Amino acid sequence: MNRLRILSGVQPTGSLHIGNWLGAIRNWVNLQNTHETYVCVVDLHAITMSYDPIKLAEDTRNTAALYLACGINPEHSTVFVQSHVRAHSELCWLLNCLTPLNWLERMIQFKEKSIKQGSNVSIGLLDYPIMMAADILLYDADLVPVGEDQKQHLELARDIAQQRVNSRFGKDENVIVKVPEPLIMSEGARIMSLVDGRSKMSKSHPDDNSRINLLDSPDLIKKKIKRAKTDSNIGLEFTNTDRPEADNLLGIYAILSGKGRETVAIECSEMGWGNFKQLLIDATIESLKPIQNHYNEIINDRTYMDNILKEGAQKANSVADTTLQRVRSALGFLKTIG
Repeated sequence: MNRLRILSGVQPTGSLHIGNWLGAIRNWVNLQNTHETYVCVVDLHAITMSYDPIKLAEDTRNTAALYLACGINPEHSTVFVQSHVRAHSELCWLLNCLTPLNWLERMIQFKEKSIKQGSNVSIGLLDYPIMMAADILLYDADLVPVGEDQKQHLELARDIAQQRVNSRFGKDENVIVKVPEPLIMSEGARIMSLVDGRSKMSKSHPDDNSRINLLDSPDLIKKKIKRAKTDSNIGLEFTNTDRPEADNLLGIYAILSGKGRETVAIECSEMGWGNFKQLLIDATIESLKPIQNHYNEIINDRTYMDNILKEGAQKANSVADTTLQRVRSALGFLKTIG
């Protein structure tokens, strides 16, 4: 029986943090047992803003290693680097020529990030959703795990697939590219900042204390959690409006401790912040220890990593090239001669 196909990925910018793990990677690990899973390090997306070219390759390898350390199994998932599959760039160009400019100008993330970049904003940042659409459509993905902040980009990919490709160039109702469905993961889907419970935990935030990176040392984890923003109330409760920090930290503890929301809500209902933070520190350090140990084993075995990324790229290229040729043919391009 054919399994539904999933595609997802993370940019190799900065260190992966517990938000990336709990909100995305942990779900991919579970899905790989029931779905055909493609997991990509999206390095082409990483250059839409200022970056260090010397660190790009290193960060790309580190991100792939962390995928594996968190439980992505290369025997069950295809792990690859986006730039190792040239079809991403070519399909992006083809979709560029089919997509109205005003569809991109309404993207919320572009508006927010372009304000921050000012006069240095690149065409790549505007075009980011088209590349994301190419990423998804190349692999005939049935489902795309997304958080609420990426849902608009997935809707754009669906609109491009249906309205600009299939409807315009499909003959006799033939589907040229598959229209994917969103897979919204509920628990842990949105881990918030340690310094602002109303903002999502982010790799790009200038304050490293706003996040717990997967490779942070126990001492650094302890320091960050002790400094995490709280309120003056005694007792913690789940309420994402009145007490966002309490809601966020309690939610993280519920996942990392494995106790679940109902149990920790009772356990911490009359607890002071000092006692609670120690519980969260212990649960975080204990949860990250096996990931860090596995990561150190993987990253020091260069041959192992190279083989996984090579095999992943070969499989990804095979699938992506098939889709790309189907699109090229439908759009009227002359077939390669010889």
